[in-house]
Amino acid sequence: MILLLVSMKAFLKKYFVILTLSGLALFNVILHLVVSYNLEFHRDELLYFSLGQHPGFGYATVPPLIGWIAWLMQNIFGYSLFAVRLFPALLGGVMVFLISALAKELGGSDFSRILAAVGIIISGFGLRTFLLFQPVHIDLLFWTLSFYLVIKYINTKTDKYLILFGIAAGAALLNKYLIGLLFLSFLIIIPFTQYRNIFRNRKFWLGILVGTVIFLPNLVWQIAHGLPVINHFSELVRTQLVNVEKTGFLVEQLLNPMAASILAVAGIIFLFVNKRVKKFRFLGLTVIFIIIFLMFLRGKGYYTQGLYPLLIAAGAVSWERLLKKKWSRILLTVMLIILTLPMLPMGIPVYKTEKLISYFKSLEEKYGMTFGRRFEDGTIHSLPQDYADMLGWEELTAVTSKAWQMVNDKNACFIYCENYGQAGAITVIGKKYGLPEAVCFSESFMYWFPEKFDPDIKSLIYINDEMGDDVAALFGKITNVGSITNPDAREYGTTVYLCEDPVRSFNEFWIERT
Repeated sequence: MILLLVSMKAFLKKYFVILTLSGLALFNVILHLVVSYNLEFHRDELLYFSLGQHPGFGYATVPPLIGWIAWLMQNIFGYSLFAVRLFPALLGGVMVFLISALAKELGGSDFSRILAAVGIIISGFGLRTFLLFQPVHIDLLFWTLSFYLVIKYINTKTDKYLILFGIAAGAALLNKYLIGLLFLSFLIIIPFTQYRNIFRNRKFWLGILVGTVIFLPNLVWQIAHGLPVINHFSELVRTQLVNVEKTGFLVEQLLNPMAASILAVAGIIFLFVNKRVKKFRFLGLTVIFIIIFLMFLRGKGYYTQGLYPLLIAAGAVSWERLLKKKWSRILLTVMLIILTLPMLPMGIPVYKTEKLISYFKSLEEKYGMTFGRRFEDGTIHSLPQDYADMLGWEELTAVTSKAWQMVNDKNACFIYCENYGQAGAITVIGKKYGLPEAVCFSESFMYWFPEKFDPDIKSLIYINDEMGDDVAALFGKITNVGSITNPDAREYGTTVYLCEDPVRSFNEFWIERT
């Protein structure tokens, strides 16, 4: 028995870090899956999961990787909320190990590795990112992996990390174009550092070549389709980024990590001040460059979140070197968790709708805080936009199913939606009702609508906030089947109309409009 206890003690001591990190990773995965059921699908999730029905080399506003992953998940797990939320939750677990490895490469030992893992779990951006099926959770992983490979190369001088960086860069650009800003920053800053000789290294250029080959199919797709990413960015600037204020952007840089700001702020100071990590100082310059660039570009506050894992890891190493006593390290970790608990609903929906509304109302009444409740159009609502975008879709799909059952000839009917959230709801949630894929001119749905209907349309299910004049003039009979009744949903009032008895050929009307 004594021998067994001694052996167990030795085992726990030897594998303490990996066991702790495994526990934290599992906790992060379970946490995100559990809270998933407090609200519904998110508007953007419905779009991105719909892309899995049409895997290709590009889409209207995003590269193809998210569509490929959606195709994989729906072919394995179907179209449930669990199927949509599982992948980001799993990446949340992977991120625990990756940020721990990043802290280790920055010179940290056991405590900093665990502290960095705790930091990513409690961060506001980490809580939200690994909840939703969007390109953002994959993007965050690629930013962290890119920093890790750069630091690993500097520490080891092993050329294989240049090749791996190229592979990671190519794959990252297949997920989200924003990370190109990180690669551009490296190309601008590195020539002014001691690492400028890297441009003479053949493996560096081979890495760039490999990354380019990986990204090339999407680049070709973009060119072939008239570079829709430029049109998307122009619309984004005109409709959303115009409402972003520079001061608000800077304030969000502290609010986005929530309690993990204690680590992030220490991290940026550490990169610039500590002599032991002088060789990584250019990474601090990269962080500052990207933040300033996005601020003047009027980027959204969360666009910088790819920088935070580096800062959290660096901050964890900084605190490890500052705090020598075991009790002080435990106290810091506990303090970060305690500070996070009252702010948790800002990161993930730990409550259902009514209690979330009460929570945010209380923040305004007690502290005058409307944080997160300002929508992209500048207006303030009862819930943050992300939460308001996670309400009403089940009701909308159920009403649409009711309308679909009222149609006599389903072969001569289709479902039209005005925006991609509505179309995504019918396409994804509608699977359990046996609904067909929606037709929509919004987002990537515009690539998939039919040029002509055979047979000609006799009935149309029309989903919008109000009836369009052109549709009203085309059909002799229009029935209001129902609408979204939740006033806290962003789609509140969106109505399902059943349009019947067309006064002329629908195909003629369709050709005129398209």
